[in-house]
Amino acid sequence: MNTFINNNNKFNKKKVVFIMGATGTGKSRLSVDLATQKSPETDIRSQSYGREIEPDSNFTAEDFSLKSNIYIETILKAQCVPIIVGGSNSYIEKLVEDPVFMFKHKYDGCFIWIDVEQSVLNRRVHTRVDDMVNAGQVDEVRQIFIPDADYTKRIRLSIGVPEMAK
Repeated sequence: MNTFINNNNKFNKKKVVFIMGATGTGKSRLSVDLATQKSPETDIRSQSYGREIEPDSNFTAEDFSLKSNIYIETILKAQCVPIIVGGSNSYIEKLVEDPVFMFKHKYDGCFIWIDVEQSVLNRRVHTRVDDMVNAGQVDEVRQIFIPDADYTKRIRLSIGVPEMAK
């Protein structure tokens, strides 16, 4: 990445980038742009370290922090800068603030908050929903839909899923 995200510093603290903001602000687009700045020939999909979480699993902020620490170290060993995108603020807070994980002792966090004017955000979200429907998202949700499941928790709160329970 550019010099502002250089992982060679005199305090030996490695950089970790966080990109946060509301749904539809462009977090994913920015993360891909940043990730491909250093080596555009890198296939960005090969850098995906997370596995899908089962809809009924109880994946806590502590679970997120434990996994994130492993992935951060793996990415740093590959001489890359970890970029953590979106997610729940409470999960990111657990990772950064909890003394058990010693994040602040080991890393320098670079936090980027993306803010978009409400009218632009509304337009993006409406377009995104239309694109999701056109891409078959409704059929995908139907495949995981279980009428008696609890639609007030975890992944089942994703956009459009609770509405199917009504």
